Amino acid sequence: MGVLRKILAWLSVPVICCFAFLLYLARPFNPDNNRLFGYVVGKVGRFLLGMERPASGLENMPQDRPTVVIANHQHNDDLFVMGDLLPPRTVTVGKSALVWIPFFGQIFWLGGNVILDRARSHKAIAVMQATSDAISRDRKSLWVFPEGTRSRGRSLQKFKKGAFHTAIAAGAPITMVCVSEYQDRALGWTGRREPVSVRILPPVETAGLTSDDIPQLIERCRREMEAAIAAMPGS
Repeated sequence: MGVLRKILAWLSVPVICCFAFLLYLARPFNPDNNRLFGYVVGKVGRFLLGMERPASGLENMPQDRPTVVIANHQHNDDLFVMGDLLPPRTVTVGKSALVWIPFFGQIFWLGGNVILDRARSHKAIAVMQATSDAISRDRKSLWVFPEGTRSRGRSLQKFKKGAFHTAIAAGAPITMVCVSEYQDRALGWTGRREPVSVRILPPVETAGLTSDDIPQLIERCRREMEAAIAAMPGS
C-alpha cells in the first residue's frame, strides 16, 4: 500500500500541472501562481500519502512583506510536506535540470522561479544577488533550500551562501522553516506515511548587515534550525 500511495501522490503532480498550466499561461510569471500551485500539490499529496503534517509557528511567516525563506531539504516528498506553506508572491530556487522535467518544468519556468546552474558557483551567486532586486522592486519572497541537495533524513548539511547574499542585499528578513527528520517510511498495512512535523521560526532581520556578516548569519541560522529540528517529534 505504501508504494501505491507514493505512486498516486506523484502521479497527481503532472495532473495538477496540466490544470495549473492554463493559469500560468493566463498570467505568466505571476509569483502568486506558485503559491496556489504549492497549496494544491501539498494538500493533495499529503492526502494520497496519508501523511499528517502538524505545523507550529505559522504566525511567524511574513504575509505583508518580502522574506527569504530557508528550509531543510530531505526527500523529494518535501514538495508535499511544505508546498502549502509559501508566503504571498513567492518564487523558489531550483537546479537547471528541473526545466526539462515534463509538465513540472514548464510550470517551474512560467512561475518566474530562479534557475541555478550548480556547476557554476560564481554565476549562481550572481543570479541570487540579482534576485534581490526583484525582492525589493517587485516585493517578491524567495524560498531556498540552502543545503543545495537532499540530506535523505540525516542531519543538516553545510549551507551555501546564495540565500544569505540575497537577503542582505534586499534587506529582507530570513524566515526559517524546520522539518523534522523523516525517512520516507510507510506505517502499517494501510501504507500511511509517518507523520512529519514543521516548525517556522521567527524571522531574522538583516537590515544593516553587510556581506562581512554572512558567515555569522549562516552560523546563527544553521544553529537555530538544528536546535529546532532536534527538539521536534521524530527527530
